[in-house]
Amino acid sequence: MDAFYASIEQRDNPELRGKPIAVGGSGQRGVVAAASYEARRYGVRSAMPSKTALRLCPNLIFVKHRFPVYTEVSKQIRSIFHEYTDLVEPLSLDEAYLDVTENKKDITSAMQIAIDIRRRIFEETQLTASAGVSFNKFLAKVASDINKPNGMKTILPEEAIEFLEKLPVEKFHGIGKVTAERMKKMGIRTGADLKKLSEIELAQRFGKAGRHYFRIVRAEDNRPVNPNRIRKSIGAERTFSEDIRSTEEMKARLTGISEVVFNYMNKNENFGRTVTLKLKTPEFKILTRSKTFGSEVRSLEALQTAIFELLENNREEFEAVRLLGVTVSNLEKEHIGEGMQLEFEFGEEDQ
Repeated sequence: MDAFYASIEQRDNPELRGKPIAVGGSGQRGVVAAASYEARRYGVRSAMPSKTALRLCPNLIFVKHRFPVYTEVSKQIRSIFHEYTDLVEPLSLDEAYLDVTENKKDITSAMQIAIDIRRRIFEETQLTASAGVSFNKFLAKVASDINKPNGMKTILPEEAIEFLEKLPVEKFHGIGKVTAERMKKMGIRTGADLKKLSEIELAQRFGKAGRHYFRIVRAEDNRPVNPNRIRKSIGAERTFSEDIRSTEEMKARLTGISEVVFNYMNKNENFGRTVTLKLKTPEFKILTRSKTFGSEVRSLEALQTAIFELLENNREEFEAVRLLGVTVSNLEKEHIGEGMQLEFEFGEEDQ
């Protein structure tokens, strides 16, 4: 989907259309969850501190998130996918892989299926989607970003090698900004440069990821589309506008965060055995402390008791916090279809 959260806000509020908006908090410690394309032209990006976003775009409009709405729209879109194939692997609320080699409508062209799905999504949600079509997941993912927003790109088997050789390394899915800069310092700027290195050389320079780079630059990716992605954890966290120093206030904040996590577990009937407390100090030091139980934590009281114990038992390690988080892992249902972790970080004013 194109700028999913922001596009929903613009759809539902005509006054926001055509304007730079950010979903998230506008306070000193707010975080951008999503930015409209009008905001992206100024360099505003998701996960960016709100104060940085405002510096880049002084007329940026902040909108509070509405995750229940985004989830419902995501379900609506996913139901369209399942009219074509049951091999749907969601990566998040707004992105998924579809294997349409064999499909329910017996359409022989994957490109035609992508066109149909994008049309259906727009007709039913008034939102635009971009698509990448190719013969493996890596190439489809890279292709999906080529003509955004509201675009489509197909990479045929006979085109793949030449396409990858010309592709800048920062456009390779799985190569982040830091790794891309490191590669450029080594003289690796395109897929063709990357391809000159042997598998051993890449492994020596980039570890296990190097072997992955060796394969993908040769268009080798045999991962199947998995409709049963494993969810590893369910969690939520909050960044506060001011540092918190009182244990009692930390508990009060953790009470609300725990409720978000428990309600999500309860709604999905998916409980876990490991409870983790996360905190970030004013100096940006991150601490995590966990406790694993013999059976699943099935009540809000039990979850909050565990979190409070972790806080109290480790209280001497920090004086104040700017962020608190609660995560539950070792989940009861190892396989569920959503394939995403519930990890939201927003400023206090967004709660």
